[in-house]
Amino acid sequence: MNSTDGPADATGIPEGITEGATARATEGLRERKKRQTRAALSHATIALAIERGWDDVRTEDIAAAVNVSERTFRNYFSSKAEAVAATHLDRMLRVARALDERPAREPMWESISACVQAEFVPEGPKPVDPAAGRRHTDAIWKLLSDPAVQGEVLRADQSAQVVLAEAIGKRTGTDPRVDLYPKLVAACVSATLGTAMNHWLKADPPVPLGPLISEALEQLTTGLPVPVTTGNRPPDRPNT
Repeated sequence: MNSTDGPADATGIPEGITEGATARATEGLRERKKRQTRAALSHATIALAIERGWDDVRTEDIAAAVNVSERTFRNYFSSKAEAVAATHLDRMLRVARALDERPAREPMWESISACVQAEFVPEGPKPVDPAAGRRHTDAIWKLLSDPAVQGEVLRADQSAQVVLAEAIGKRTGTDPRVDLYPKLVAACVSATLGTAMNHWLKADPPVPLGPLISEALEQLTTGLPVPVTTGNRPPDRPNT
């Protein structure tokens, strides 16, 4: 037996290895629990703000909705605004992680589009009731118009772009520390999502967000071709 191995237990597995594996499993469960609590607090903050209005939501209300103490909320977030921005940040970080796992030979823009849509576009179209849809988007617009929320969302987006640029750099053999390309792509993806979101919030009548994101990504991945309209369509050639 190797001198680093402990005595075997009843299963025949050295105790040192068993304890190490157990410790790693416990650590994994603990971290997963933290992520779940953080996400639940963020989602509750957004839901309560939409339901009651931003100024009528207190941190103790958010904590109660998730069945934790207000102190627990403070352990995760310094403010309600940071809690709101956390959902967007977490989604973008998952996009970056998913990009690392896409097939190496898959075209980059196809990979990015697949990762973004998997995270932001719900499965299956959902019917939109105009009145309910308008109330929902109006509430979100008011929430995102708060200066504190805007500041935290901007900060979260900048952090997400750094991580996304690193993932793009790995995929393209570029270095975000010295190369413009991965940072430019990350910024384009972020701007595309933000533009689709703003269009969704202002659409009248209301429209589903998912198709807007899909359309925006398609336009981005095809190089933003100029749409053919009656104003820019080339004149018909005369018959000769």
